[in-house]
Amino acid sequence: MKEFEEEEKIRKAFIAKDWNEIKTYDSWQIFKVISEFVEGFEKLSRIGPCVSVFGSARTKPSSEYYKIAEEIAYLLIKKGFGIITGGGPGIMEAANKGAHFSGGKSVGLNINLPYEQVANSFIDPDKLIDFDNFFVRKVMFMKYSQGYVVLPGGFGTLDELFEAITLIQTHKLVHFPIILVVKDYWTGLIDWIEEKLVKEKNIRSDDMKIFTLVDTSEEAVKNIEEFYTKYALKPNF
Repeated sequence: MKEFEEEEKIRKAFIAKDWNEIKTYDSWQIFKVISEFVEGFEKLSRIGPCVSVFGSARTKPSSEYYKIAEEIAYLLIKKGFGIITGGGPGIMEAANKGAHFSGGKSVGLNINLPYEQVANSFIDPDKLIDFDNFFVRKVMFMKYSQGYVVLPGGFGTLDELFEAITLIQTHKLVHFPIILVVKDYWTGLIDWIEEKLVKEKNIRSDDMKIFTLVDTSEEAVKNIEEFYTKYALKPNF
């Protein structure tokens, strides 16, 4: 069934359209994108200092990773930060849950997907924003976070992680903390980056300092707290 639906999507994408159809569709898309940016900017510009927590939507509440995400969010709230997540289940739910029960700001940037994601119930009602476009949502993560905590996840988590790293590497984003949590999960990727990207000079060895690898919730929060004892909070862009 799923393969049939994918084939139908591909066939539909190749149906010939005239220039007027394309122009009309693109014009409406522009307005939709603008409306998402406007809503995001208006709501997020008022929330104050926040840390984004990234990780898998498929992580179960019984998982160790879920518990670590909840603890990190709880502790960060106690340090004066709000929490931003992708708004869905798994690690995102855990972080929003920690923020909620800590009495702090719990923000969810939910993405509308055909089958998978529904916003979790631990997001502040006035801080839930729904997006159709991944790229608009990603701008919100990058623009309104003063740090990034990355727990185990899949392609979406890697996308968010490398977006933050790339923007810092290219000086498009302030060098805020990027904390990778659970060493055992990330070590293989980091070893590959050092063996391939660094050795073949596709990145500089100093680029490896853009992120920090830790094992516990306490270490993750300590790294962010120590960073802000040295530097004042300020906007990303």
